[in-house]
Order: sequence, then C-alpha cells, then structure tokens
Amino acid sequence: MKRIDNFNAGPSALPLSVLERVREELVDYQGTGMSVMEMSHRSAAYEAIHDAAEAKLRRLLNVPDDFRVLFLQGGASLQFAMLPMNFLGPDETALYVLTGVWSEKAAQEAVRFGHVVVDDQAKAEGYTDVPTQVMRPADVDLRYVHVTSNNTIYGTQWRELPVTDSPLVIDMSSDILSRPVDWTNVGVAYAGAQKNLGPSGVTVVFVRDSFLARANGDVPTMLGYPTHVKQRSLYNTPPTFAIYIMGLVLDWIEEQGGVEGIAARNREKAGLLYRVIDEYPDFYLGHAKERARSDVNVTFRLRDDELSARFLAEATKRDFVGVKGHRSVGGCRVSLYNAVSVESATRFATFMEDFVRAHR
Repeated sequence: MKRIDNFNAGPSALPLSVLERVREELVDYQGTGMSVMEMSHRSAAYEAIHDAAEAKLRRLLNVPDDFRVLFLQGGASLQFAMLPMNFLGPDETALYVLTGVWSEKAAQEAVRFGHVVVDDQAKAEGYTDVPTQVMRPADVDLRYVHVTSNNTIYGTQWRELPVTDSPLVIDMSSDILSRPVDWTNVGVAYAGAQKNLGPSGVTVVFVRDSFLARANGDVPTMLGYPTHVKQRSLYNTPPTFAIYIMGLVLDWIEEQGGVEGIAARNREKAGLLYRVIDEYPDFYLGHAKERARSDVNVTFRLRDDELSARFLAEATKRDFVGVKGHRSVGGCRVSLYNAVSVESATRFATFMEDFVRAHR
C-alpha cells in the first residue's frame, strides 16, 4: 500500500487508523449487516453514532452547556448566507473583519440581509497580518462581529480571539480542533469538516441559546437554525457517513491527548517549516508576518518564479501532494492539519533544506 505525504488544503489528510477502521466496518457496521451508508437516519444504530459524535465534540472543545451543536450541510459557504439570514435584520449592522478571501465572501453574502461595515486593516497590508485590535465604528450597535480564525490561502491565524463588546461569530473551518477555544464571547461558531474534523459533507455549527433566541422568524424552514436545533440535526437526512467518520476522527484526537496534545503537535510541525524559512531568507519568503503565522497553513514563495516551478516539480516527484499555493496568490502552501504527521512535516522540511543546497 502506498501512502503519500498529503498537504492538501481541503479535503485533506485523514488519520490512517481511521481509514482502516472505516474499511473494516464498511460492509457490516458492528454486526448490523449493513454499512452506515445504508442505515436509516431514524434507526437506533445511527442515532447512537450521531449522539456520540456530538458528545465527543462537546468534551474535546469544552463546549458550554448553553450551546447547541448542529450537523448541517452546504459547507462554510452556506453559513456565509445562512448566518445573516437568521441573525441580521435590514435595520441591523454587523462588523466583518477582513483577513482573507473567505471573510470577504462572508461579508458579501451578509450585505443581502442587513448593514455591513468592515475592518479592512489586514486587507490594506496584503493579508500578511491580522489586526491587533478590531476597529469598530463609533456609536453603532453591532448585532455581531464576524471573524475567520485561520486564513488558509494567506497562512495567517488569530493567536487569540479578538476582544469585542458584541457577540463573536467565528468561521473556524480550517483550525477547529487544532487548539482550545475560548467560548466567553462567542455567539456562533461554524466549520466545514474537511480539514480537521473528517471528510467533506458535514458542517458543524455551535450556537449559543441566548443568540439563538433572537433569530429572525421569517426564514425558509431548511435555512432556519431553530429547525435543526429542535430536530437535533435530524430534520431531514443528514450526511450520515461523514458524521460517522467524524466520530472516528474525534476518537483519534482523544487518543493523541485531546485538543491540547494536537495543538502541541501542530506547533511542532509548523515550527519545522518556519525554521527553514527563517534560516534561508535568500531562498524562502514567508507570506505571513511572524506574529500572525498560522500553525496549520504555512505559506511562502521562492526567490523567483522559475525556482518556484522547479521546487513544486521536485516536491511532486518526492510524493508531496498539495504544495502549490492557491491560484489567487501563487507560491507554495503546506497545510499541516491535525492528521498530518510530524514525520510528514519533518520530511518536507528536510526536502526544503536539500533544495537549497542543490540550487544555490
């Protein structure tokens, strides 16, 4: 069996032990005589999977009791619209902190439902940093402040969530379960699963009861958070197989020492690559400022385009997959999500050093 070093930005690597467990249970899940893919979502066997996945998420992330946990579909991109549809009225204002492409897209959807103001400090600096302090308009009552905790394309990350006097709404798609979460001022958090939680197909949403109580009433049934809260995410058929695999990934995270253990691993992995970038500044130019460097997406360029093309070609020959930067910015991006091993990161850091020696 051949396994490559998978640095794709999403869908991304899954733990090998999880894939092997899925293979073992694919045809006959725990003596039921059928695959999870074949089960009714109303069956006792599936509901046990569903409820266990929620319980594991709550335990791993220390989710407060006054939050509801939802398993939805449509990815974070649907949340860009669903969230303001539910929580922003035509006479209300929300602040969107722009730190990359995905926060821009979220803001573009929100303007359909209410007033939007933006903090574009990071955009003015080419998305190389995140703000040290959120800039909010004076004398404006904000319904919420939206931030993207990690920016996959630019490789920047909030080291700590910003402090605001309005509820935070957080897109955690690319760093959920990669580090602990401070829930103090969070109204809603959401994340597509395909980077740290499991396969594509399920989106996790955490919504605080007090925030949910102010949800707009005139919303299509399937797009209303209260619908899914009331029905425990079983209003219609959920992405059952993706939720099942997510549950196995959560088991694996617990085996790695929980979120704290995973966070330490992620810092170690990122540090291996950033050390090489800093050691060879004549070869590698990191995109993010040091204080805003992401632990899960390391972005950089080489000193010229020709050398970058050669670097990417040689990386492919060595079975490193997903290293090419996003088409909007170019360069290189190495995504070090939870399931990427320290050994994979070490191999890539060694490759970076070898490339310098071979092309000086």
